[in-house]
Amino acid sequence: MKISILTFLALSFFSACSKSGGENPTTPAQEELVVYEPVAVSKEVTKKVYVHLMPWFEDKSTNDQVGKWGQHWTMENKNPDNIGANGKREIAAHYYPLTGPYASSDPNIIEYQLLLMKLSGIDGVLIDWPGITKLYDYPLLVRNTEKFIEKIAKVGLKFAIVYEDQNINIAYNNNVITNKISAAKNDMAYLASNYFNKDSYIKEGNRPLLLVFGPQTFESESEWTQIFAGLTTKPTFYTLWNESHEAGANAQGEYAWVYKNHLSDLQGFYNKNYSGTKMASAYPGFKSFYTEGGWGTNPFQIDVSLQTFQTTLDLALQSNAPSVQLVTWNDYGEGTMLEPTQEFQFSFLTSLQQKLKVKDLQEKHLNAVWQLYQYRQKAKTNAALSKKLDQVFYYLVALKLNEAEKLLQTID
Repeated sequence: MKISILTFLALSFFSACSKSGGENPTTPAQEELVVYEPVAVSKEVTKKVYVHLMPWFEDKSTNDQVGKWGQHWTMENKNPDNIGANGKREIAAHYYPLTGPYASSDPNIIEYQLLLMKLSGIDGVLIDWPGITKLYDYPLLVRNTEKFIEKIAKVGLKFAIVYEDQNINIAYNNNVITNKISAAKNDMAYLASNYFNKDSYIKEGNRPLLLVFGPQTFESESEWTQIFAGLTTKPTFYTLWNESHEAGANAQGEYAWVYKNHLSDLQGFYNKNYSGTKMASAYPGFKSFYTEGGWGTNPFQIDVSLQTFQTTLDLALQSNAPSVQLVTWNDYGEGTMLEPTQEFQFSFLTSLQQKLKVKDLQEKHLNAVWQLYQYRQKAKTNAALSKKLDQVFYYLVALKLNEAEKLLQTID
């Protein structure tokens, strides 16, 4: 076998170091980053489990108004620059993220979120998406969505879009979208060109899955027929529960959400006679911050607790729905977050692991993701440490859990 001069010299150097009794250097193979393909988590529950993600958080560096925190941390009257005696920033929420307030576009946050989802037994992410209308912070949400999608295949998860059709009905600075159908068709064309064609996009019946939060702007079959007319492949389309009649034959399913009647709403949905496909829902409760944050009134409240989550998850898993949407990963404004917080730590996710009967995964593995995130924050200007942390990431996505833990233990 032929070897290059450089390879020969390198081998000679390593051999000389060894023979001289000096310190044996690390071999090139050990130094190189080993990229592993993601391995699927094994679990007994066969229903698909998705989680609803809000990509709308901004810090002072990522907001389009540089130097200001995004509105979902501030609402009308909170300032995260104010830090209390407990070390917490002042945010528009009753619960505090374990990481502290963050930017949805932060690659370290995205990695942290996706790894926690994967190791909890979640199969995919349903991303709340505003459309491409250039109002408010909507362009930032599209940017954040695409940064999230860039990483998702590397973790081995899938994604789909939850379309906010209500945004087309919003006037801004007296600017009103007059041709709403055309605007929605542009949104669909964008989805088809940028998302639907990805291998990581969730398909049902060989068609891309698309949810709508409503509908709220387009409430007739003819409108949705026009909106989907330009697509080569029409999506498998789900509306909110009890709203599919507003899309007519364009809708193939409905999904449950969180509402004030709570368990009776869920049970009524699971028991109702419906010819389409149902998607179940599970959530930790509902405690919005709208009144306190100056964004209107709090519509209702459901106790935010581990018991609420376990009860709604049990109902969802016992239902005849083939999939479950966890509501939500991180809507702090409504208090429906499953993402680790200072108040609940990893309890929602460890409960999910147990309910789904996930094999060989425990809280310690979620904690490894938390450790990885903390080291990432320290390693932003440390290339050597970043490379080691990249290896931890690939160990975790390949479920080489012992290797990940051992490598984390070598980091000071």
